[in-house]
Amino acid sequence: MLDIAGPRFLKLILSVDALTPPLSGIGRYTWELASRIGQVQGVEKIRFFRGGRWVDDPAALLKKASRGHRYRFKFPRWAKDWYWQRACRGQVFHAPNYFLPHYVENGVATIHDLSVLKFPETHPVERVRQFEKSFRQTLDVAAHLITDSESTRMEVIEFLGWPSEKITAVHLGVSSRFVPGSTAALLPTSHRYGLNPGGYSLCVSTIEPRKRIDSLLTAYSCLPEKLRVAYPLILVGGAGWHSEHLHQAINAGQSAGWIRYLGFVPEDDLPALYAGARLFVYPSSYEGFGLPVAEAMASGVPVVTSDCSCLPEITSGAAKMVDPDDVENLIATIKDALTDTAWRQEAIAKGLQVAGRYNWDECVRRTVEVYKASNLGMHE
Repeated sequence: MLDIAGPRFLKLILSVDALTPPLSGIGRYTWELASRIGQVQGVEKIRFFRGGRWVDDPAALLKKASRGHRYRFKFPRWAKDWYWQRACRGQVFHAPNYFLPHYVENGVATIHDLSVLKFPETHPVERVRQFEKSFRQTLDVAAHLITDSESTRMEVIEFLGWPSEKITAVHLGVSSRFVPGSTAALLPTSHRYGLNPGGYSLCVSTIEPRKRIDSLLTAYSCLPEKLRVAYPLILVGGAGWHSEHLHQAINAGQSAGWIRYLGFVPEDDLPALYAGARLFVYPSSYEGFGLPVAEAMASGVPVVTSDCSCLPEITSGAAKMVDPDDVENLIATIKDALTDTAWRQEAIAKGLQVAGRYNWDECVRRTVEVYKASNLGMHE
């Protein structure tokens, strides 16, 4: 049990709308909260909420089923709002995926990043419209905000004018499944994908504009042929949006033999795919935390990533940093990271040390501290 001193007096409603398979980064965050927060000393009661219903078993949502119950009203909206206002009164309501219902009084929302507001052109139109409709409403009813990094916290303060005392940075965690692996342990998974442990570079990312997969493809195509043959680039992640030209480039690289796109892979396969990589490359131009980078470091893999947004904070000197717009530097950096034995050993050791700070139990414990420090949902 996670240890927070004091009596069990906190009542919590946790929104689990992001629990949809396959889990995104926000879905992973929501699941870790849902599965651990009830074990924290000081939490008296927890209920789970999703789109106007109570959910009895959040784990069932990951199987596309829910043993929950919905209150089906044949009443006007004001009557529904009245019910939910009463149901939520005296409890802290935490929305891990940005948006709080308008009827919430003691609301905490986690703001993972501001990319939709700052770079709307990099997102699907429907997602931008959702933010335009719902985000201001969330800020109107939120008592406190949480961000994944100090970088994003400062961005919210500066970009939205949010009071600094009403926002807290709480780093995400890394699953204990992400650890270095021996060749023998990695072979079953690697061979299933036609890979050799230590014989490829890896990027785990949705194929979308701000991830700068375009820069990665251009840089990798310019590496010496010997390196591309020895260490082909493996891409893992969803097809994304605004990415038709990227998939064309990926297909061309696959035809040339120096890249493979695996799409989504089962979650159980990810640890071995990480640990089997010689290098992890993540040239994203904007992140709220960059969970794949932390997972790669925890897996004992050297990392090349961007010098943008929160990534210098999250890697804390353990990675090679590049400007994702400087393709020539990216080419040189990837080449060095694949071949510089001394740096690789140092990066592995530093990366394991830095990634060791990111613990889901600690994330959950600090989240409960936010509720308590804000005097939310507390009962004697």
